[in-house]
Amino acid sequence: MSRQVVHAEGAPRAIGPYSQAIIANGFVFCSGQIALDPATGELIEGDIAAQTERAIQNLRAVLEAAGSSLAHVVKTTVFLQDMADFAAMNAVYSRFFGENPPARSTVGNLTLPRGARFEIEAIAVLP
Repeated sequence: MSRQVVHAEGAPRAIGPYSQAIIANGFVFCSGQIALDPATGELIEGDIAAQTERAIQNLRAVLEAAGSSLAHVVKTTVFLQDMADFAAMNAVYSRFFGENPPARSTVGNLTLPRGARFEIEAIAVLP
């Protein structure tokens, strides 16, 4: 099996010993993205909608660096600090994954890195 590490300039650097994504066997396995500003590496200020938007933009940058896109995502896992944020998160999420969305799991009531309220990981196919 071949394995290729993905590094996206348009997304924040990994904040631990992991890769932003790995390409293997025609799939892109993306690590979790939180609402870090790619330029500063700091968590953005804002509510769940703002954090969801920034994190998905970061995910999009990683997918594009891998040669894929949000349209090719087949599975996401969403992590919410507070399940009370589900509806507001879902409104933003649906803008990015509107028609024919990927399969998704949502896990809540967590402590996320850097105090984030939202994290998303994804698996995509290469077109």
